[in-house]
Amino acid sequence: MASGRIGPMKLKTMDISATASASSIVFDALRKAIIEGQLEEGEPLRQDEIARLFNTSRIPVREAISRLEEQGLVKTQRYKGAVVAGLSPRETAEIFDLRALVEPEIIRNAVPLMSKELLADARQKCAAFSSATDPMAYGDLNRDFHETLYSASDLKFFQEIADNAIDRVERQIRAQLVMSNGMERAGREHFAILEACEKGDADLASNLTREHIHGAKASLLKHLPEA
Repeated sequence: MASGRIGPMKLKTMDISATASASSIVFDALRKAIIEGQLEEGEPLRQDEIARLFNTSRIPVREAISRLEEQGLVKTQRYKGAVVAGLSPRETAEIFDLRALVEPEIIRNAVPLMSKELLADARQKCAAFSSATDPMAYGDLNRDFHETLYSASDLKFFQEIADNAIDRVERQIRAQLVMSNGMERAGREHFAILEACEKGDADLASNLTREHIHGAKASLLKHLPEA
């Protein structure tokens, strides 16, 4: 549901006037604010205000917003211009279904390529997720764990698709973990996936990842009306 809020944007002021990659910096900052929920669904992205906050011209801001629109995080509305995009329950379900197709193949490909160092790093991130008490950190810790395992894969195009899909539902994942008290279950599932990776069982890791995504989808859709 659109917020309709017209107050000052929740973005940290930054001087990038002398930075060559001004567009990328604005893009990264806006993307982070959107997926973390600091910029709410339906909130307008006012180019003049963003340019002032970053001490830059409107050109890199316009380029950043265009990239965000390509990724589905922003949409253009008549009379409003660029606003933060939202997702219907049907669209949310579709993205989770896409993830359930792509991510199991990524981890299946990654398991034979995982080093001992990568698995040790993944175990630390798995433990950090399970012991987390700050709801604001749940999303980042969840993503860090999965992306650490996926990073061994050489299916780079698959990873790009997965990254974009996760970006689209990042806010919903965070909400699902909080609303459904899903941290304990997610933690158990993470450890099971990790153990399959440590044993070198690519098929089991793939199947567990698929079940993990489908479970998160079902839980989210069940609680979505409360969001």
